[in-house]
Amino acid sequence: MARTLTVSAQQAGAYPTIRDALEIATDGTVISIDAGTYTEAVRVSRAAVTLTAAGEAGSVTIDATEAGGPAVASVGADLTLRGLVLKAADYPAVSARGGRLTVENCEASARYGAGVSVTDGAALTATDVRIPGGQHGFVFEDAEGLLDKCEVRDVSDDGIIVRLGANPTIRNSTVADCGYRGLYVYQGGRPTIERSDIFRTGDVGIAVAHGSSPTIVDSWVHDTSGVGILFGAGCAGSVTGTRVEDTAPPGIQVEEGATPTIKAFDGAGGAPKVGIAAVEGATHQDAEKVEKLLAELDSMIGLASVKSEVRALIDEIQVNEWRRNAGLAVGAASHHLIFTGAPGTGKTTVARVYGQLLKALGVLPNGQFKEVSRRDLVGQYIGHTAEKTNSVFEEAMGGVLFIDEAYTLSRSAGTGADFGQEAIDTLVKLMEDHRDKVAVIVAGYTTEMLDFLDANSGLASRFAKTLEFENYDPDELVLIVRRIAGNDDYLLGEGLDEALHEWFSQIERDRNFGNAREARKLIEGMRKAQSGRLRALGRMPSRDDLRTLMLDDLLAATR
Repeated sequence: MARTLTVSAQQAGAYPTIRDALEIATDGTVISIDAGTYTEAVRVSRAAVTLTAAGEAGSVTIDATEAGGPAVASVGADLTLRGLVLKAADYPAVSARGGRLTVENCEASARYGAGVSVTDGAALTATDVRIPGGQHGFVFEDAEGLLDKCEVRDVSDDGIIVRLGANPTIRNSTVADCGYRGLYVYQGGRPTIERSDIFRTGDVGIAVAHGSSPTIVDSWVHDTSGVGILFGAGCAGSVTGTRVEDTAPPGIQVEEGATPTIKAFDGAGGAPKVGIAAVEGATHQDAEKVEKLLAELDSMIGLASVKSEVRALIDEIQVNEWRRNAGLAVGAASHHLIFTGAPGTGKTTVARVYGQLLKALGVLPNGQFKEVSRRDLVGQYIGHTAEKTNSVFEEAMGGVLFIDEAYTLSRSAGTGADFGQEAIDTLVKLMEDHRDKVAVIVAGYTTEMLDFLDANSGLASRFAKTLEFENYDPDELVLIVRRIAGNDDYLLGEGLDEALHEWFSQIERDRNFGNAREARKLIEGMRKAQSGRLRALGRMPSRDDLRTLMLDDLLAATR
């Protein structure tokens, strides 16, 4: 489990500054920062750490405007920044020299400097990053990386600079209202610019100089004071499927000695979607994998209503994607679910399949499955529970967090339940802040889950739907026994189907009845009985003897 350190100016036992927490951080540490403004300059050197807002994105500001340096400086580190607002004065708000830098859902700006600067072989991955002002937006110098769904606006100079052989991919991003150029590519820069929107620039939209060769695909350059795209002498590259409109003439200027490949935009199929607005909530789907997973779900015994509900959820996700492609509005969707019902009814198995379906549909990045219970979330003292819950949530990010017997967290569960309530309150906040990055599934007995939902006024509204897992009937339990036996290379002898049906029909079905677990337990008992029976044969049993479970084995197991 990743180590989590808490930074808070108010919380007892927490580190008062980010620098204090970094002093004892080891590789893999997550530093969870409470809401507030932290007037410090943070430096991370040759470590692998994550700095994340404990609450909603934007609730934490690291302000280094009076500190004489970047808000965050990374040197040879593997650093992740998540949900932060980063401010500097005459330095970049975020600076990385070498190493890897991941920035997610952050805002970065400097009075006179870049929002984010990466140099000396650094690799940047920036997703949903906004730069609302300063001198430059992003600067790549001898660096690589990916900008996805990023936005640069109202900078005084160039929006994005790519130089000294840097080769980032700039995808689904918007650069607007720059005082000079939208993108400046020079000194051998080789960026790939895909589905991006560059407009309202004080000079050229995209300027290419000094032997550079960008690849510009399916983008839109418009409303610029200078030409849309300028290739200087000695430059190459390509422009494909890109609209250049309402710029100074000519739209694309190629100086003598430049050799770019330019394929004019022909308008076939309509204008391409570009910039951050076009991809908000978009998904990349694996239709073949989706059908395979739905077939796996269908192969489960029983659960007709659950299968129907899951299919309805998948249908809704697919239709929403079609609406996006048609340019129609799509509301925000929650993928959190409640599973109610007795043990052994397939809740965990369905939760795993659901996570993989969300991955195949492009809703979640990895579909990983993390199962936890009360002891994984609840600490032993005030503040410990929030730390544990944040850490578990961080580990589940990108996949499914499955909380079994979730009702044990509520106050009515018994001793120490106030710490359980702290876990619930923390979960409610995290589920809303990260609803597009994780699916939380809570499971437990039907009646107790109603009490659980009453434990926090905002809890019930966080879940999209409740799926009721009913007890298996005798016919379904016999099929489950057959499947378990077959998977273990056993056969059911003559008359055993009828006897199993009779047994499951008369067995008491109280709250402790385990459904499929009862079937598994019964098979184990029959195997033990068969072992004793075969040992008493006085001869070496045949292959059929070894494979076949008999009526006597059932009688012995249920005696």
